[in-house]
Amino acid sequence: MLKLYGFPVSNYYNKVKVVLYEKGLPFEESESIPCQDEPVLQCSPLGKVPYLQTEQGFLCESQVICDFLEVAHPNPALFSADPWRQAKERELLTMIELHLELVVREVYKQAFFGGTVSEDIRERTEKLLRRNIVAFKRIAKFAPYVAGETFTMVDIAAGIHLPILGMATQAVYGEDFLNAEGIDWKAYGKRLSERESFQRMRAEQKAYQQARKAG
Repeated sequence: MLKLYGFPVSNYYNKVKVVLYEKGLPFEESESIPCQDEPVLQCSPLGKVPYLQTEQGFLCESQVICDFLEVAHPNPALFSADPWRQAKERELLTMIELHLELVVREVYKQAFFGGTVSEDIRERTEKLLRRNIVAFKRIAKFAPYVAGETFTMVDIAAGIHLPILGMATQAVYGEDFLNAEGIDWKAYGKRLSERESFQRMRAEQKAYQQARKAG
């Protein structure tokens, strides 16, 4: 039995969950938060979540986990079999996670957790995001899915990360940077919400947040 460690507020945890649901794989969940405790470091060397327990041992880094699940359980496929199309999907995936999500993460403290970030961080993050969103738009198709007409691994990442980016920039800068470039992530997200995998993930995320508020 696969066992997924993390918590349902983590976007990368939720990415792996959606992959597991899309592939119909049974798994258990165990709550774990990022830390430097030795037992966690034995499973995830940087103390990050998510990490996955398999029969062979532990895996960390969300895309490594997703790639393992794709190879070990190839049906249904979440990447194209054609080498070029798959490379283009991975290009989009890298753009989303490295050049969008990782950049906007710099202002999450102010956007979602009641803190503040320095003006230097705000300015640097804005400059990078505005440039990188334009670059992303050059290769994203949204026809109707990010890489084209087929739902792929790219959509799992985009469906989770793009709403956070839109909400974070709206909260910090007073402007949704994605909408400013004509990327309607809400309409796109509505399409993805028709999938059972996203419905389950969102319901469990909401239940977790409500339970935390209730104490």
